[in-house]
Amino acid sequence: MKNLLLCVLVVSVSLTVDAQIEIPQPSPTTTIKQEVGLTDVTLEYSRPSMRGRTIFGDLVPYNVLWRTGANSNTKITFSQPVTVGGTELKAGSYAIYTKPGESSWDVYFYTDTNNWGTPQEWDDSKVAAMINVPSLEDAMTTETFTLSFDDLSNNGATLGIKWANTYVGVPFEVPTDKMVTSAIDKVMNGPGAGDYYAAAVYYYSSDKDINKSKAWMEKAMSMMKPQFWHYRQMSLIYAKAGDKNAAIDAAKKSLAGAEAAGNADYVKMNKDSLKEWGAM
Repeated sequence: MKNLLLCVLVVSVSLTVDAQIEIPQPSPTTTIKQEVGLTDVTLEYSRPSMRGRTIFGDLVPYNVLWRTGANSNTKITFSQPVTVGGTELKAGSYAIYTKPGESSWDVYFYTDTNNWGTPQEWDDSKVAAMINVPSLEDAMTTETFTLSFDDLSNNGATLGIKWANTYVGVPFEVPTDKMVTSAIDKVMNGPGAGDYYAAAVYYYSSDKDINKSKAWMEKAMSMMKPQFWHYRQMSLIYAKAGDKNAAIDAAKKSLAGAEAAGNADYVKMNKDSLKEWGAM
């Protein structure tokens, strides 16, 4: 019995020790982050190696859907909408699937990124974009599967897929010009309502020039459809500027809006101020 218990203990200890041993993964994962124009793009994927095997047409069959890497989905994330093959992809994450061919590949951007490998059931409605691109022979052999961002410009880049002696480039466009043009137009047209409002509130709360705060608040209110919280700040600025009648008028508008919205906090704050200013 003692010998039996001793053997069980030895086996248990051995299993415990084995469970604590870490070994390298055959297809290690990697993450690449790249700024393309004003768009942040992130790639997350696993990297299998050739290890003497024939890759395309054998390990990776032609004209069969491939996970494009190893293990879980190869995933690409865009911080802004981008365009692939004339199709706009919304900002967000996509799984990259491919169907390698001898002369060209079909490349799919798939909205479901929670698959291990390829989906058990392919859903065409989840294909956000598909593009067919040439497959090029590469004179240099790439031992380990590699994704890269190539041909970077302000307006786009090429997602490079490289393994063995094959290179595939997937071009995509980013909305840099649209974003910069919009920013230029905004600046050149002067501050917006939000800018005037933020400046007014900051000057009020920081005990800076209250007359500037008042002027900016009036400008902001003239450029927007004011809500009850806007009128609340306006009433406080008027009161601090010594214009009690205008403060009371703004507080009453804030109170009415807060009551309509069922916002008890603003109802109480406005009633307290109106009592303080002798209007209730």
